[in-house]
Amino acid sequence: MSQEYYDITIIGGGPVGMFAATYARMRLAKVQIIESLGQLGGQVATLFPAKKIYDIPAYPTISGTDLIANLQKQVNDFAPDIHLNETVLEIKQTSAGFELVTSKKKRYSKSIIIATGIGAFEPRRLKIDNAQTFEGQQLRYFVDDLNIFKDKVVAIAGGGDSAIDWALEIEPLAKELHLIHRRDKFRALEGNLAKLQATATHFQTPYNITALNKSQDKLNLTLTKARSEENKELSVDYLLVNYGFSSSNKQIENWGLTTANRAIAVNSSQETNIPGIYAIGDGAYQKGKVALIATGFGEAPNAVNNALLHVYPEKRQPAHSTQLIKQFKKDQKC
Repeated sequence: MSQEYYDITIIGGGPVGMFAATYARMRLAKVQIIESLGQLGGQVATLFPAKKIYDIPAYPTISGTDLIANLQKQVNDFAPDIHLNETVLEIKQTSAGFELVTSKKKRYSKSIIIATGIGAFEPRRLKIDNAQTFEGQQLRYFVDDLNIFKDKVVAIAGGGDSAIDWALEIEPLAKELHLIHRRDKFRALEGNLAKLQATATHFQTPYNITALNKSQDKLNLTLTKARSEENKELSVDYLLVNYGFSSSNKQIENWGLTTANRAIAVNSSQETNIPGIYAIGDGAYQKGKVALIATGFGEAPNAVNNALLHVYPEKRQPAHSTQLIKQFKKDQKC
């Protein structure tokens, strides 16, 4: 072959894609990661670096920053090729595998694992005319540093897991915390909601934020009670809006892959409708799946092993990780 073919190309450098690359290198596969952002870590690094994560096995709790740092160290130890700030635009089948047309060049691979998560994402913003004026200042959608909330009056808007998780992180730091939600019921995990209800948090329900204005150094919120004209005012130092995120995987729709539930449909081998292309993480769907990072971590070795079986049908099934590491180190010395 005149072109350089990788055994596996992983599209997406979030936590699941990073671990897939690590495991594939354990199996001595020639691997590359193609990531559209300028850093590895995906949504966790971009949106939730300071947030505590509770569903990673062996970690009672770990911040997004620490999780990505650990994954980065692990992937660096196994040294796959990593291409940042590069977007896959088109996938074409070739006699030896696939041609990936990216925003920078053409790359080639015998198999592909898609780990793009929910795709391009942005926060669902507060629908108030002048809200953009306060964004990045007293109105926040992301948290880079929890310390900005220390001894401040903080309001969090939202009723899902993200809002409750941030409230649990901020409440011990804040002078006063208000949780604003349009309903009396919440969509968050029951255990975490119970923890928050045991704190001094002020629950402002059922209210919507209908106006913003600034008075001296404070952000003044007008809260309107749901299904009524009753209003009240709330003055805060910071407003953190957690209404979720809108996402798009439109580029993937052009790759000829079958989708279901706004994700790529896969079978029990993580394989898509195109032989040799696999999908893992939040961007992959099969019936009964629970969308957790931990689930994606389990899908990664499954996809890698099946991809290598597709590429090398004669290749034996993998050994335990201890044996894989020994073989990896031996191979590195050769």
